[in-house]
Formats: sequence, C-alpha cells, structure tokens
Amino acid sequence: MSTFTVVTQQHPDRAVITVCGEMDLETCPELAQAASVIALDSKPLYLDLSGVSFMDSSGLNVLLLLHQRLQGEGSRLALTGLQPHVVRLLQVTGTYALFSADIPTVVGADAALTV
Repeated sequence: MSTFTVVTQQHPDRAVITVCGEMDLETCPELAQAASVIALDSKPLYLDLSGVSFMDSSGLNVLLLLHQRLQGEGSRLALTGLQPHVVRLLQVTGTYALFSADIPTVVGADAALTV
C-alpha cells in the first residue's frame, strides 16, 4: 500500500492542497476533510495532483463536490500537475471540459485547469 499525504498551504491570493499517493475510496475522505476545513475567503483553491499515482471514481467524486462547493461560494477550483491517467479519467467520464474552462497564469500553478 502506498503512502497517502495531503498538505495544505495558505497564500495571500490562493489556498493550495498538495496530494500524493492514490486517490481512492480509502484515502479520499482525508482529502475531503482537508478541503472542508481550509479557509478560502473567496480565494481559489489549487489542488496539486502531480503526486497522484492513481485516481478512481472516488477521487473524481471529490473533485466534483469541491467544484460544486467552490462555485456556490463564488470561488473556483484549479487542478494542477495532472498526470496522464488523471487526464484520461476526466476525458472518459466527460468531465475534462468541466475542469478545463480556463488556464490561469499564477506563479506556481503550472498547467492548471480551473473551474
């Protein structure tokens, strides 16, 4: 079993959650908990997925719930560091377009997809 870590950071213009490991049914509650307690104050949330080695439908569900929550709060979700298997999951499920509405130019947000 691989190690799963979630690290949160607050910046003046955004919040960042960095995820490493497998995003699946067992680990996604930890990510959901971290996202639910991070203070956004209308700042975008950057979710760095560059360390994600696997993501299933549970991970996709967390992304969709985060998108819905942030949209309701007048904020946005930016996905960064997408690995090919995550891009493929988003494409196969028809959600890639949802997460690729805009690509921001924020320092430290290479190849970000935003909603």
